Amino acid sequence: MNILDKIVAHKRTEVADAKSRVSLAQLEQAPLFGRPTLSLKNALTANGASGIISEFKRKSPSKGIINDRVLPEIVTQGYVAAGANGLSVLTDTNFFGGTFEDFGKARAANPATPMLRKDFMIDEYQLWEAKAIGADVILLIAACLTPDEISYLGQKAHDLGLEVLLEVHDREELEQSLCEHVDMVGVNNRNLKTFVTSVETSLELAQLIPDNFVKISESSLKDADTILQLRAAGYQGFLIGETFMKTEDPAAALRGLVDEITSKTQFA
Repeated sequence: MNILDKIVAHKRTEVADAKSRVSLAQLEQAPLFGRPTLSLKNALTANGASGIISEFKRKSPSKGIINDRVLPEIVTQGYVAAGANGLSVLTDTNFFGGTFEDFGKARAANPATPMLRKDFMIDEYQLWEAKAIGADVILLIAACLTPDEISYLGQKAHDLGLEVLLEVHDREELEQSLCEHVDMVGVNNRNLKTFVTSVETSLELAQLIPDNFVKISESSLKDADTILQLRAAGYQGFLIGETFMKTEDPAAALRGLVDEITSKTQFA
């Protein structure tokens, strides 16, 4: 059993437990459930957008503790001030150290910024959870869902007013999983089964993603040259977490990257 299989198996148990404690009707009574959602797709494609989705992530199965000394509200506010167009906050506790509390603090601190609930979504119940905590976008990972599940969950997400980011790792996943209930396609340069990373994955799939989907590159993004190379290939979004989170001041790390991108763009 690879790490993704372990995560999904644990997630099924976790979701079953959550269902036994909190009903859909109770989730619908949450203060943020009726909140109008924000469009990450529009934020990434606006004129002058940096395209950066900054992630708050405490740890990962492959790296262990990345940064457990910072506060989500402080880091995410700093991200937005430094030029992030969107935020991603982990809510998986067992493997990534994230919590609904982290998400809630980031949401309260950034009411005008689109936020992605970063988790392993396997059940429609989790969509209600996402809406209840104030998410604008949910992630559907092709590696742990069937095409039918992606279509079903994507439609349910849209019914709730949530945008859908489909994550793929190779051509087969892309071709099998694309459907009308997806808004953005993220190419994860990290293989979730082996945790090996390569930006070539994004470059290879760029031309295979139809232009009506916003293209997002994820993982292993560390410098301005890589971002500019991906932009030239058609990517408008760049999900970056570890590069920032492993520093003492994640927001300052983002600001430095944005400044470098701006400088290289001006003098290109």
